[in-house]
Amino acid sequence: MTRDHKSGTSRRLMLAGGLGAMGAGLVAQVGVAQQPTKLAQSVVMYQDHPKGDQKCSICAHFLPPNACQIVAGDISPNGWCGVFTAKQT
Repeated sequence: MTRDHKSGTSRRLMLAGGLGAMGAGLVAQVGVAQQPTKLAQSVVMYQDHPKGDQKCSICAHFLPPNACQIVAGDISPNGWCGVFTAKQT
């Protein structure tokens, strides 16, 4: 192992530290890039009232108190949209 005579630090150790920092940066960027894009309310025919007995609060995609895994924006628990999927009981 070659050592820097002035600091006593090996080149291999310095290289490993630099590669580790680069890898952490790439992981952070990939995590951001893989976040799903939510659909616009207009695309899924969102309405702020139920459709029959179907409503957001009993949908598998609903995230209380007022969000959805698939649809962007504020979502009413009493709303409905075309991607409604009843929760499995």
